[in-house]
Amino acid sequence: MALGAAVVLCVVSACSSSVDVSPAQFAQSPACRSLSWPDRVSGAEHVATTSDSPSVAAWGSPAIIARCGLPPLAPTTEECVTVDGVDWVVRSLSDGSAATTFGTDPAIEVLVPKSYGPAPLQLPVFAAVAKQLPTNGRHCS
Repeated sequence: MALGAAVVLCVVSACSSSVDVSPAQFAQSPACRSLSWPDRVSGAEHVATTSDSPSVAAWGSPAIIARCGLPPLAPTTEECVTVDGVDWVVRSLSDGSAATTFGTDPAIEVLVPKSYGPAPLQLPVFAAVAKQLPTNGRHCS
């Protein structure tokens, strides 16, 4: 799956550009509406998105995308890593990688283009955000 096919599409007009990000299914949950996203990710500054939902954010170009409000992940055999006390399921995409919190309800998804390297390298900055979410008792094993 490509990042573009998942949720991301750059919309460019004559004077500005913003990243088209669709809010996730449970984006209106109280936990997602009150998140405090980081100002910078991998040295990249926060960029505008086409959604005014506080549950989505983007940084840089190509954009690293984060969305809160995904359904919690079920037990899985996919790669699960712990970064700064937060468990993430990481999967490869054709043009990057995706990491989804494991053990939070709702979940956060971070989409990382290949140019930034593997997704786990970008996850420490999201630890504080992920720790704001309610847990469901699941952990990487």
